[in-house]
Amino acid sequence: MKPTLLIVDDEKTTRDGLRAALEDRYDVYVAEDAKAAMELLEREHFDVMLTDFRLPNEDGMKLIARAKSLSKPPICILMTAYGSEELAVDAMKRGADDYIAKGRLQIDELEMRIARALKQQNLEVENVSLRKQLDSKFGLENIVGESPVMREIFEIVQQVAPTRATVLLGGESGTGKELVAKAIHQLSPRAKQPFVTVHCAALAPTLLESELFGHEKGAFTGAHERRVGRFEQAQGGTLFLDEIGEIDATIQVKLLRFLGERTFERVGSNKTLTADVRLVAATNKNLEELVKAGKFREDLFFRLRVMEIHLPPLRERTGDIPLLAQRFLREFAGENGKPVNDFTADALQALMNYPWPGNVRELRTAIEHSVVLCRGEKISARDLPPSVRGGRAVETQLSPEKALTVKEAEKQLIIRALKETDGNRTLAADKIGMSRRTFHRKLHTYHLEGF
Repeated sequence: MKPTLLIVDDEKTTRDGLRAALEDRYDVYVAEDAKAAMELLEREHFDVMLTDFRLPNEDGMKLIARAKSLSKPPICILMTAYGSEELAVDAMKRGADDYIAKGRLQIDELEMRIARALKQQNLEVENVSLRKQLDSKFGLENIVGESPVMREIFEIVQQVAPTRATVLLGGESGTGKELVAKAIHQLSPRAKQPFVTVHCAALAPTLLESELFGHEKGAFTGAHERRVGRFEQAQGGTLFLDEIGEIDATIQVKLLRFLGERTFERVGSNKTLTADVRLVAATNKNLEELVKAGKFREDLFFRLRVMEIHLPPLRERTGDIPLLAQRFLREFAGENGKPVNDFTADALQALMNYPWPGNVRELRTAIEHSVVLCRGEKISARDLPPSVRGGRAVETQLSPEKALTVKEAEKQLIIRALKETDGNRTLAADKIGMSRRTFHRKLHTYHLEGF
């Protein structure tokens, strides 16, 4: 099905010319003014709206603002013969996705811009869908977030999940590696098959070998019956090996063989077995350093990191802390039947200041602690764990005099970032760990376009 395109222009020759040029690739509708355009927009869904700036009765930017208020707004591209840098900036502030001057209008360039905007929109829709799936199945311990690094992880997970590639997840403890492993499994063709987890650091080498590959009756003292290992249990599905850096040399050799041949033997057996299992491994150690130290096989390391995903520590994406905190607040308030629904300014400042060595896992525990102790509707600093209250980091300069909502605190953080970067929006967005697109949307939400 072709994408739908609405062309709004009061000049018939322009409307007809653009329709003729674009109708091979798009299902094209036309309107001669804003009123006719809105009637079409309210009746049909359009993927893209291409509108002139000069329209009878209402200019194109007002039409864009109205179109963007719809439940499923189109991509909006403004075109005008009165091009200027100021007009372009104003158009983007008021919701336009792109801007093109009529006097320099080339059909090839216009098609390229429309295609690029559609691709970006589709990617965002897919990311939202991915987040919803992760939310409904696994929670949001380390998936929620709008920072650029998390958006990149969403994209990588979406690309990797449908493949058979082995995945190595890196990152500090508490960053959500197991959650991402589950997401990769759930979004793959193996989703209806088993997802089996082995925490390698929790078992002695001899026990881990039996746990992974199984054993025959009498293979060792205490082996009173045959045991099916985790590789066999995960047949057709995914095996997640957590803390892969802890396995010893013997198991490394067997794991290397499995990755190369998909075969193994149970402990105490010479019978070769096969298993159709996808392997996802995780570590909070630097495997390259272990290889250099002779503690981890280099060939196994390369086999494991066919696809490598590094999960960032929470201190590197502080802009996501209010989102995560609010999510956990709703979760634990519901579980405990408490009317807690927000944070005071001093609590938010403490959360933003604390370096979170335990990452998202520690944040989740801290919010649960705070909900349990909270005696009102807002969590204050006194409700937080002592270690969090005493944390020291870069001052966020939130006003402690009044109780703020998360949205109000977010607005103050954006204002501070803009002040510190002399109004440079790109630098300000990077400073608080927010994507440029999201940052511009927040400016509109908080009426900060003229800052």
